[in-house]
Amino acid sequence: MSALTPIQSATRARNALWASFGVMGVVAMAWVPRIPEIKDSLHLNNGQFGLMLMGSTSGAVVGAQLSGRLIHTFASRRVAKVSSVWMPLGLIGMAYSKNALSLFISLFLMGLGYSILDICVNTQAVAVEKILKKRWMSSFHALWSTGAFVTTVFGGVIAAHTTPKFNLVFVGLLCLVLFVPGVAYLLDDELDDHDGGHEDTQAKIPLFGKSVAPLWAMGIGLFGALIAEGSVSDWSTILLRDHIGISKGLNASGFACFALAMIFSRFMGDYVLERLGPAKTVRIGGYMGGSAMAISIAIAVPLSSHSHIGALVVTNIGFIIAGLGMGPIWPAYILGASSVPGIAPGVGIARAGVIGLSAFFVGPALVGSLAQVTSLPIAFGLPAVMFIFSGYQSRAIKKSKSESK
Repeated sequence: MSALTPIQSATRARNALWASFGVMGVVAMAWVPRIPEIKDSLHLNNGQFGLMLMGSTSGAVVGAQLSGRLIHTFASRRVAKVSSVWMPLGLIGMAYSKNALSLFISLFLMGLGYSILDICVNTQAVAVEKILKKRWMSSFHALWSTGAFVTTVFGGVIAAHTTPKFNLVFVGLLCLVLFVPGVAYLLDDELDDHDGGHEDTQAKIPLFGKSVAPLWAMGIGLFGALIAEGSVSDWSTILLRDHIGISKGLNASGFACFALAMIFSRFMGDYVLERLGPAKTVRIGGYMGGSAMAISIAIAVPLSSHSHIGALVVTNIGFIIAGLGMGPIWPAYILGASSVPGIAPGVGIARAGVIGLSAFFVGPALVGSLAQVTSLPIAFGLPAVMFIFSGYQSRAIKKSKSESK
């Protein structure tokens, strides 16, 4: 038993969560500025590269399926200590990938570690909010976006001066070290609410049925949003390079703008969620972000034949608006999934997460397949539509009564 009071432990865990979310963003997005080089070095076309992204999909789905029961049984901090190692190892594995199979395996490992660790820290975040009686969820995710932004800018700046291998190995080793304090000071087992704090909460829940219908509804909402987020992160550099004519380094600005906008909206997110409520926040964000993404690309691609800079500005304005809309969506759905009666928070988050997180990687694969038979700008219509659909699906959050929190 910790010598600290619950308030002191939760305050310490809050700081640890800020660090953990930040490092997760660094690891998850470190390879984004180097995607075009990795794709070209392995001689993959758009369709083949999209299939490689299924490695992350598979790992994320397996991890999300396992994580709920693991957290319920062993508590989130113990599980986080293990999964925090797998993410950086997957990134380092990408640096040494010599063929499509090795890239697929590395993506699987990173997707596995990411989804398990993500559910661990979100379970901890829910418990911290309950103990401190204050919203912090959106700010935690803001640190994820901050890490993603920093690593994207870093990779873009050094792209012309160093190899992808050096870039990814350096970031992977650094994050292996940074994760140590980030997970060491999470809440103790008896405080993380991994079993819901009640004997009647369930670690094993049915795949379908009335009791889990709210989780499916919220997971589908996440699915729509994360198709859009994953597509921007994995395909925006290629869109800017191949269809708008933006050079290496600067072609990472699309995701950098998206991530920076998410940082702002997530730091503001706790205030916005309190004022508007989760459902309305998600609805506005989804409608606004999806529409802006589609319109900006539709304008920028033909404009690029006359002005590359003008097209870049228009595209990045669209990604900024999309990022502002995307920011609060994940925290709102996670809060809803954690509060379904009779289901332990970690289990609820895992069930919604296994649907949502799979889209984070399935989406880019679908975009790649569509791009192969049409074009990448046209294929971006899919994430834009799914983003709007996520806004519509926000009505599912009310069913979990998370707005009353």
